[in-house]
Amino acid sequence: MRVAELMQKDVKAVRPDVSVADVIASLADAHVSGVPVVDRHGQMLGVISSGDVMTQEAEAEDTEARTTLLESTMAQDIMTPHPLTIDPDTDVREAAREMLYAEVHRLFVVEHGKLVGVISTSDIVRAVATGKL
Repeated sequence: MRVAELMQKDVKAVRPDVSVADVIASLADAHVSGVPVVDRHGQMLGVISSGDVMTQEAEAEDTEARTTLLESTMAQDIMTPHPLTIDPDTDVREAAREMLYAEVHRLFVVEHGKLVGVISTSDIVRAVATGKL
């Protein structure tokens, strides 16, 4: 089975110049723990997760610093650049190995340099549980 058969195609992404507050809203609206950061051409620049946001909030010294973080800090300032990506034609078992060894819960699926989907550990577990894999 190929990644393209299990990946989620409707991926919520954010632009690098959106505020952290907007990133949090995107995470909540999409019910996901991480979103890709893409340029206007759909090229992946990075990934920002709820963990990234929580780390930044924990490091903020006071309420004013947290407010600045939410309103004035942009996604590009706290994103993890160069996220792990995978090709849609890759075998799902290889995707699972990559997630396991990299200790990540998702891989963004990129074709010809553009974001086309995301595959997560949940997608793979669901496929195993339903007998698809």
